Amino acid sequence: MKLTRTNLTGYAMSLLTLAALGACSTPVKLDEPAPVETRPVAPNSSANSGANSTPMAESKVSTVDLGAQLTAAVASQRVVLFDFDSYVVKDDYRGLVEAHAKRLGNDRKLALSLEGHTDERGGREYNLALGQRRAEAVAKSLSLMGVGAAQVEPVSFGKEKPAAQGSDEAAWAKNRRVELKDK
Repeated sequence: MKLTRTNLTGYAMSLLTLAALGACSTPVKLDEPAPVETRPVAPNSSANSGANSTPMAESKVSTVDLGAQLTAAVASQRVVLFDFDSYVVKDDYRGLVEAHAKRLGNDRKLALSLEGHTDERGGREYNLALGQRRAEAVAKSLSLMGVGAAQVEPVSFGKEKPAAQGSDEAAWAKNRRVELKDK
């Protein structure tokens, strides 16, 4: 076989390809630490250079009081309303319950009284039981979000403490509620 320029170029290309593939298949040692360059910290040269130095601006970090922010977030969200003859917490109040759960989760020393109420329709015993089931439904929602049982106390007032006076649907709707009050 006669060596020609074309053959030599082909052989050279084959050898280069094999060398490149061989370099790629070199195993990488993962258990060794990566090389890190360490340099000594230079002393502050601004004291030595005098007028040519520019002072570095100090960054200010403000303190955030998460407890105060969470308390402010729930300040106007203290009532869960219910449908007639129901103790199901509606999806409309999910955000309110979540906000209280975050606040109680942030500070395990906080506690709430969950006061269940009903409208004036029905007997005293029935309304006390319904108010209790409503308060316990809110307590269950809070517990599902991580609030401890010791942090909530469900109680019922039945129809004894109406939020609105009157014998119409507007007044009754305001009275079917659970109030979340700090203890």
